[in-house]
Amino acid sequence: MTGFAAAQGAGQGWSWSVEMRSVNGRGLDLRFRLPDWIEGLEPDLRKAMQARLNRGSVNVGIRLQRDEAGAGVSLNTAALHNALVLLKEIEVQAQDQGLRIKKVSAADIAAIKGVLDLSETSSTDGAALKPLVLATAATCLDGFVADRDREGDAIAAVLSGQIDRMGRLIDDARAAAGNREAQARAAIQRAVARLLDVGDMPDEARLTQELALIAVKNDVTEEIDRLDTHIAAARNLMGESGAIGRKFDFLMQEFNREANTLCSKSQSTDLTAVGLDLKALIDQMREQVQNIE
Repeated sequence: MTGFAAAQGAGQGWSWSVEMRSVNGRGLDLRFRLPDWIEGLEPDLRKAMQARLNRGSVNVGIRLQRDEAGAGVSLNTAALHNALVLLKEIEVQAQDQGLRIKKVSAADIAAIKGVLDLSETSSTDGAALKPLVLATAATCLDGFVADRDREGDAIAAVLSGQIDRMGRLIDDARAAAGNREAQARAAIQRAVARLLDVGDMPDEARLTQELALIAVKNDVTEEIDRLDTHIAAARNLMGESGAIGRKFDFLMQEFNREANTLCSKSQSTDLTAVGLDLKALIDQMREQVQNIE
């Protein structure tokens, strides 16, 4: 979901730049830094981005600068009148005090604050600029989506390799579980033999029942089968088009649940080692999944 793009434009005596950048996010969070004097710019831009993005925390910035040749300058006649009246009053007061006043030039008067209006923006400017700025933003959005797509291709390659490795670990878990069954049977037989050495033969029906309960309690066949099913679902998701990030989030939770159960039932050094490798791999996959839209 991370990406960056920038685009520039110019027209109507203005130049502008558009930047879009994003980081991972559970949903789509759009944040804008825009000129507020272009009416309706944010709603139109938000709508265009929501149509093409599904996840990520996205920051959008647009900066405009007026060309010097296009800067509007107008005379504030009321401010000019007030300035002339004040200058005349100053001249009269100075003469009364016997002071001589330097002749005031037109440039001096123009420099008085408020006499000249340096108009940077107007509603006319905003209306004329809006479609031009939106066109540049559309170009920037194309580049932004392309940048995120390139990142997505790289993540897909990494994630595909991790899914294949998980498949091999599940095969190892199945083999370790099979070996564990034989080891468990031998351990039970040794325990029974010790009981026979120190006491009477236990009730056969009760013994059979206890052995069956132990076998059911420690059986990991269902967990391994569900992990196989989740791997098939992950491979199917990799082949889908559109947004799959939230589906992968849920699938990683299921992977983690089965791996935890596998470790808790293992009763075997080999199976525990495979379970821990699975959990480490799942954590690595989760980091990649956070980048998926």
